[in-house]
Amino acid sequence: MSAHTLDAYQRDLAALSQWCEAQDLGDPQALSGDRLREFIAAEHRRGLAAKSLQRRLSACRSFYTWLLKNRAIATSPAAGLRAPKAPRKLPQVLDADEAVQLVELPTDAPLGLRDRALLELFYSSGLRLSELCALRWRDLDVASGLVLVHGKGNRERAVPVGSHALAALQQWRCDSAGTAEKPVFPGRGGGPITPRAVQIRIKQLAQRQGLFKHVHPHMLRHSFASHILESSGDLRGVQELLGHADIATTQIYTHLDFQHLAKVYDASHPRARRKS
Repeated sequence: MSAHTLDAYQRDLAALSQWCEAQDLGDPQALSGDRLREFIAAEHRRGLAAKSLQRRLSACRSFYTWLLKNRAIATSPAAGLRAPKAPRKLPQVLDADEAVQLVELPTDAPLGLRDRALLELFYSSGLRLSELCALRWRDLDVASGLVLVHGKGNRERAVPVGSHALAALQQWRCDSAGTAEKPVFPGRGGGPITPRAVQIRIKQLAQRQGLFKHVHPHMLRHSFASHILESSGDLRGVQELLGHADIATTQIYTHLDFQHLAKVYDASHPRARRKS
């Protein structure tokens, strides 16, 4: 699991332990199902959102499953417990014109070649922020136009890189004297650039290009997926490109696609909208 997931689960189990102490219940592994339900209810009253409660319960399930597997308990108190459903927010995306406006920034500024290559690759291939930061030049195959990505759960996938992104990357490699083992986007110390540095830079570049939305790396990934789905209608293909283990995760983009179709309908059909 990622460092973020491990950190979150650690905080979730610490919250359970602290609640048990406050309730004088002793060891959390001795909880009953009713008591665990009380813990989730208490966290809800404390103001935790539905998604946070889902993760709290997921951490508890994993903990009790581990205890069950190691025969420390006879039954899991988390069995049958359900967290409240969280409303799914549609991801924010750039339209095609905004995406082009963002990536086609001038390259004559300091680090202009790097910034252009970074933006082009994000939008061309829909990489996660962590995947882009971890890239090394050996992962890029210019001849085949593919980049080898090391995604979540150590899963590898080969993702196409568009011609504009390839050209920008090659210019950046010549300028930075990038060798096979070097990071594609190095930080100040020569190691991979940090995710936070990329987030800040993209926000600055978006404002410089006249986009005053809250532009962030994942918005470029969302835009990539939405634009591919709008053009192709191939949900399974988008799943493969994004590296989603479950197609249910990819289905959020079908709602965006429907919104696009609804706008086309409203703008085109003579009886689509009620006249005043």
